[in-house]
Parts: sequence; C-alpha cells; structure tokens
Amino acid sequence: MSKIGRSGANFKIHVKDFYIGGAGWIDGARAAPHPARMSDAPFASRIRRHPVPFDPGAGRVAREVMAGAGAEVLALVEGVAGCSPYLARSIEAEAEWLRAVLGRAPEAAMEDTLLALGEVSPDGLATALRVAKTRTALLVALADCGGVWPLATVTGVLTRLADRAVDVGLAALLAAEIRRGKLPGAAPEDAGMVVLAMGKMGAGELNYSSDIDLICLFDETRYPGAVAEARAAFVRVTRKLCALLSDRTAEGYVFRTDLRLRPDASVTPVCLSMAAAEAYYESVGRTWERAAFIKARPCAGDIAAGTRFLTTLTPFVWRRHLDFAAIEDAHDMRLRIRDHRQLHGTVRAEGHDMKLGIGGIREIEFFTQTRQLIAGGRDPDLRARGTVEGLAALAAKGWVPGTVAEELTQLYRDHREVEHRLQMVGDAQTHEMPATDEGIARIAAFCGSADAGGWRAALEARLRRTDALTEGFFAPGGVEPGPDLPDAAKAIVTNWKTYPALRSDRAVAIFRRLRPAILTGLLAADHPVDALLAFDGFLKGLPAGVQLFAMFDANPQLIALIVDISATAPALAAYLSRNSSVLDAVIGGQFFAPWPGEEALTRELATRLERADGYETALDAARRWQKEWHFRIGVHHLRGLIGAIEAGTHYADLAAATLRAVWPVVCAEFAVRHGAAPGRGAVLIAMGSLGAGRLNAASDLDLIVIYDAAGEETSAGPRPLAARIWFARLTQAMITALQAPMAEGRLYEVDMRLRPSGRQGPVATAVTAFAEYQRTEAWTWEHLALTRARPLAGNATLVSEVEALRCQILSEKSDGGTVRADVAAMRTRLADAKPGTGGWEAKAGAGRLMEVELCAQMAALLSGSAARGTMEQVGAGKEAGILSQSDAQAMEDAASLCWRVTTALRLLGQTSGDPDGPGPGGRAFVLREAGAENAEALTAMLDGVAERSAAAIARVLEAGNE
Repeated sequence: MSKIGRSGANFKIHVKDFYIGGAGWIDGARAAPHPARMSDAPFASRIRRHPVPFDPGAGRVAREVMAGAGAEVLALVEGVAGCSPYLARSIEAEAEWLRAVLGRAPEAAMEDTLLALGEVSPDGLATALRVAKTRTALLVALADCGGVWPLATVTGVLTRLADRAVDVGLAALLAAEIRRGKLPGAAPEDAGMVVLAMGKMGAGELNYSSDIDLICLFDETRYPGAVAEARAAFVRVTRKLCALLSDRTAEGYVFRTDLRLRPDASVTPVCLSMAAAEAYYESVGRTWERAAFIKARPCAGDIAAGTRFLTTLTPFVWRRHLDFAAIEDAHDMRLRIRDHRQLHGTVRAEGHDMKLGIGGIREIEFFTQTRQLIAGGRDPDLRARGTVEGLAALAAKGWVPGTVAEELTQLYRDHREVEHRLQMVGDAQTHEMPATDEGIARIAAFCGSADAGGWRAALEARLRRTDALTEGFFAPGGVEPGPDLPDAAKAIVTNWKTYPALRSDRAVAIFRRLRPAILTGLLAADHPVDALLAFDGFLKGLPAGVQLFAMFDANPQLIALIVDISATAPALAAYLSRNSSVLDAVIGGQFFAPWPGEEALTRELATRLERADGYETALDAARRWQKEWHFRIGVHHLRGLIGAIEAGTHYADLAAATLRAVWPVVCAEFAVRHGAAPGRGAVLIAMGSLGAGRLNAASDLDLIVIYDAAGEETSAGPRPLAARIWFARLTQAMITALQAPMAEGRLYEVDMRLRPSGRQGPVATAVTAFAEYQRTEAWTWEHLALTRARPLAGNATLVSEVEALRCQILSEKSDGGTVRADVAAMRTRLADAKPGTGGWEAKAGAGRLMEVELCAQMAALLSGSAARGTMEQVGAGKEAGILSQSDAQAMEDAASLCWRVTTALRLLGQTSGDPDGPGPGGRAFVLREAGAENAEALTAMLDGVAERSAAAIARVLEAGNE
C-alpha cells in the first residue's frame, strides 16, 4: 500500500502488511486473487520433479555453475538449463543470488525481492524493476519446473510482480507531475488516476512471458475546470509508465504493456476520463468487452476511484436477464480468430497454437466466461475473475456438470504448463508449438518426458478432448429439415416472418435452427392446429427474439416446455410472450427443486430488495421475482408435479412472502418523506383466500390495514402528517406498489372492501376503532370474513394483539342467535347474484365452492374456532357438533373437487365453467386434475358432489330453526 511524501527528494514507497500470517501476499485492494502460500520449508526440500536435459552440454555447465548445491537442486538446474537457453544464461548470471535463495523458502525470497522495490529512488527504479523481473522469472521457472509451486501460485507470483511494478512506477511518475505543479493538490494515491489490470493480469493468471493488458483512467470530477490539463498530465504519465516497463535496456525489460483494451483504442488517448469510458460502454460496448471486464481489477493508483468505476459498469457486464445471446457472440469471435490466424483443420502438435488453436486455452476461457456472462447478472457468486475459480463456481451452481468442470480444470492446468515451457525456452511471448520433431522433443523433455512420441500423442488427445467438451456448447447445430405441414399449419407459419421477434437477421438465423424442433413438437400434440395457433400467439406477442431464441438454442428443454404450454394452456403462452424473462428461472438450477415455503421465500426476496439501488428498482426486482415463482407454480401444476391443493398453498405462500418483504420497503420509503410511523405503526392483514392460505393463478388479494398511533397525533418528518392521514396514505402507497402497471408488470390486484364499512370506510383503521366496530356495528358477513383474517407484516407486538383481538371477537360472537339466518339470507343473495354457468361451473352455484366456504366460515364462527382454511373450519364445525360427520364429508368432497377444477381453469385463463372454453389440450388438463374420463363424466361428478353438499348445507342452516 503506497505512501508517498509530498517532498519529491524523499520519495519512497513503503509496503504495509505485504505478507500476512501465512495467507499469502496481500497488497491492499490491489491484491490479485491467487496468493502464494506460506511455507517455511526451503526450496530444495520441496523439489518433486525436474525436466530431462535436452541439451546435456548446457545442463552440465549449469551444474558446474551451481556446484555445491544439493543433488535435487543440481538435477533441477541441469534439466532447466538443458532445455532453455534463456534460463541457462539467467542461472549463470544470477548464480550467487540463486545459491542463497534456493536454501530458503521461495516465498520469503519473493517477499524480499518485492519489498526491495519500495526502497528504490525514482532514478534507480528502471534498473531495479528489471533486476526484480529477471530474478522472479528465474525463481518462478525453477519452482514451476521443480513442482515446488502449483500453477495458481506460479501465475499469482508473476501477477504480483506486475502489480508491484505498475504500482511503484505509477506512484513515481505521478509524484513527478505533482512536483511540477501539473496535478495541484493531489497525492499519488488519490490523484484520481487508476490502472485497471485486464485479462490474465486481472485474474491473477499471468503466463511466464506474458504482456500485461492495462486500461488507464482518471476521475474527471477531481479536476473541475481543469480537465484538459489533468488529461494531458495523465497521458504523459501513462506513456512514461509503458516505457518504464516495456523498453529494453542492458538489464532487459519488465513487462510488455498493451493498452488496446481501452474503449475505441484507435482514436482515444491512452488515458481517458471515466465519464468518457462509461459513455462508450453504455452506448456501443460489445460482448467481448463485457467478457474482458469479468477479469478487470484496479491494480495501481487511486484504487477507490477504480472500484467505483467498475461498480458503475456492473449493469453493462452483468445483464439482468440470462444472456444466452452471448454464446453466439463468443462463437462468432472464436471463428473470426481462427479464420484470421488460419487455425482450422485437424489437431497436430507441430505448430499448434496452445492458446488460440482448436482445443486450446482460449476455448476453456471462452467456455467459462460465456457461462458467467449468461447467469452472472442474476447470481453474483458466478463473478469469479479466475478461470479455475469460475469453473468451480459454475459447477457449484449447476451451470456446468461437476465432472466437466473438473476435467476442463485439469486440461487448463496441463495446457498452461505446456504454454509456460514454450515461453521459457527463449523468454518469448509465444503459444505455438515447434514445427519440427526436434522442437517437439525439446518441449517434451522440458515437461519431464524422454518419450517425445508418447508425449505428443497425449498432448493431441488433450487438445481433442478440450475441443469435444467445449465445441458442442459453442457451435450451433445444423438446420434439420422440418416436418411436412398441413395446409392449415402452412397458412399460420407463413405469417411468422412478419412478426417483430423475427425482424433481425440474427433472430431469423437462430430461429431457423429452432423451427424444425418446434414444429415437430407442435404437430405431435393431440390437437396440432390448436397448439400451433397458441404458439403463433406467443411468437406474435414477443417484442424481440434474439435473446429468447438464443436461450432456446442453448436449452432444448425450453422448446419442449413452450410446446407443452402451447398445446395445453394458450393463455399461459400469451402470458409468456409478455413476460418471457420468467423462462430464466427454468434454467436457473432450482426450478424443479422442492418448494421452499413461505419463510424461505420471504428471506430470499428480502435479500434481493436489500441489494436494490433505490425504491423503484426494488419494486421492479420484486415484480420480476414474483413472476418467476408464479410461473414456476403454474408449470409444476400444468405438468402434474403438484396438484391443485399444493398449487393453492404455493400461490398463497408466494403472495404472503411478497407482501412480507415489500411492506417494510414501502414503509421505509414513505417514512423518508413523512417521518417514521406514529406510535407502534400498522399491521397488514390478509383476508379472504389469502388469509385462508389458498389462492389460484388469477386470485386478487383481499387486504386490510390496522394501526396503533398510540396517542401520537402527527409524524415527525420533512412533511409531517396527522396520524390518520399518515396511515391512510401509507396504505395507498402499498396498494400502488402492488398493483401499479409498470415495465415489469404488476404484482397483484388488491381489494380493500373487507375493511370496516367497506368502500365508505377509511383504508386504514385504528385498532381501537376496529375493535369497537367489530363488537358493535359489524354485520355477520364481516364476522365471517374475520374468521379468515391473518396478520402478515408489521410491528410484532401489534401483530400479536390483533390476532388475539380476532380470536376474542370470534369467541364473543360465537353464540350469535342470527348467524344461521343471516347466512341463509346471504346464500339466497349469492344464488341470485352469481348463479354459475356451464357444466364445469365449480365456484358459484348451490353446493359449490362459494357456498361451502360460506358454511365453513359459519361453522368456525359458531364454534369460536381460530381456524382459517376451509377444510380446517369444516373440521372445527364437525368437532363442535355443528356439522354431522356425513354433512362435513359431503362439504369436503365438494370443496376438493370444485377447488381442483377452479384452479385448473384459472391457470388456463378461463373464468367460466364452459367445457369447450379451454380448448382440447386444456380440457385434457382439467380432466386429469379432476380424475374424470371425459367432459360428461366431470359434469356429472360436479353435479353429484354439489347436490350432496347443497343438501348438507341446507340441513346445517335449518338446524338453527329447530
């Protein structure tokens, strides 16, 4: 961590806590992700292997230079020098230093080398950096070839040297500009300039002779009115930094630097403002640039400013929805690289490019980064910089099979080892295998094999295996011939080319590959034309197609799902065309996992809302989240994974979790403007079906709000409100949050008519007024509604009191003499207002769902029971002797069948009981759910249970007149 005095004459860099308690090298926020592990064991005792000397003469010279070292050391230096002329020269030049180093732990030697750079004056920095590079390269080569360090430590040490070189160089150059008065009022560590490490340096994966990819930026807000002057100073610093690191002198060079990853590199300055960079990425940033920023890391300069900049790029790099279009972009990029470098053809070791060739390192990196881009926007755990770490994260989250991740990890390590040996031969930035048998034999020997032929065969097998594991992911399959279409289908399909989703060439190209499978599936449905029409509605409603079609292309199971939905539930297909992002959840790894329950759902959504940046962003996040889970329930129900009873519970769990998580967000936002809630605040109470814990796909939510101002007359905030108005407006804010039609849709329709006095009453009621109203003014139907009330969110103490008040009122009203008569009158009014239509009418009508629920609520009220669910209330009535065993059974049978039919019809978008309404596929679903053989049988079943239930209800009501 740099500390630079303002006096240039005494300029020094001091490193604090550079080596921490065995965890590895730590350099503040600049730390690369691969620390070298602490070990006290000396280098010589940790040697596990050594190369076979390809040039025995050079190897013998190295042994003589290192005479007196142990046998393991001599074997290692002989093998290394016998394979690498460059390392042979380095061993001879640094023999004295090397002899001392090999008797120590290599980590300690590296610590000394890097720490020493902090004590160097600016005039001596160029030489000191080059000496440090030569010694580090030598030590790393020996540790790598001797098996002393694993790949992660080798690449991590190389990266840390690069970090240190850039850091001390930048600090020295910035200090010089400050001394000259070109950056007034700044210190190097907070001058607003940052260097981003990109590529392998950013990931901590530098190869042995790598260049370093850097992006240099400055925070223009630090220099109001003087941006041009600051830019000129930072451009000078950047050019001098590149020269300091890249120029070859008598001592060699430090790192070749590459600044071409910056925005629009051909026309932009080598150091540009963060505002300009951000504007570029927001407007024209491409997929390859998004992939590059997976590895981006501030490594020198103003780390805080660099971190803020990367945070602003998060929406650019990590898309909100699953981004399968990135696959095709990556595939196109791979093909362009191969075309440019003429890397197509069969795999042969001679001349093969280990980085860019078929089955090479870049294939594994692209495979990993593309998968990260697809899902990293939704799951921050996938945003690992390193390739190995990225593969592990993808496997842990189910995006890559564990066996594939393990195999690719080993292949990656094997490929990187060969890459290092190629570069160690002459300190050349090369990835190409030699073109001759002799050259191949040298690399085989460098890797420890005397059998060049066997080594070559194993290498080629690894390359082919890498290609086999990655190519299927990238390369789209060929277009198969589609099925023969009947005339009716041809007329439908002909119109597809005019739809918005197919207006781009790219969308057409992807859809051409999908079309045969889609048509084959649709034509295999029981009623193919109906299924095709439903899919046509889905396709016609899509505003765009590239992203969704790319998702289908990469996940064929989604094609089967959309075909299934089109053949069964056209209304759900139409919903999908408006909300296609919910398909993200299908491939997110947990779509078919067991139902988590209300509490887990609440925690999950609350966590998402805490991460949201602002109120509207939080509500949009809630809408997306709710739609995904709502769709999941519907698909599980449609496919028979759950039945109607479970679906009803799941829909209710989802609604309750949504309300529990959103309520505090709305309250907090409201309090910002009007101050904290007076008194103990308010309780949000679920009524109706939600209170009973059972909803269907189309249910609205019955809610009321009860508050306790506890004597406080107004709120204390920027715009204080009287308590009654405060809670009324809070309630309106909650209603708006739930049902406002925004870009992400709406959460739920809300009905507040069950509050005291219905539409005429205030939307929020004081707890004392509520208690008084229920005891003195409420009608029987309001007491019946109270049997299903369930407090969901709010002050915990007030929640408990409201629930206790509910139970107390129900107990007090349980002996009401007019309850049965009132219910009988209500039953008559229901029959007149909602007689029910259609042979499959299951909700309205004598003995059907609404009547059973009404009678169940009556049974709960008369028995003073706290039960909320219909079946539980029937059970309470039976236990209290209000319902006979046979009457209770008749009502339960009717409730069960009517619920199954109603829930199935609502999922299909049907609001009536017309058997012809759902279409053939939908009818089959309803029949399956009801357990009926055909439409007529289901009608008879409904009529039968309704008749028995109606008779039972009549007997219960008449019992009050006896």
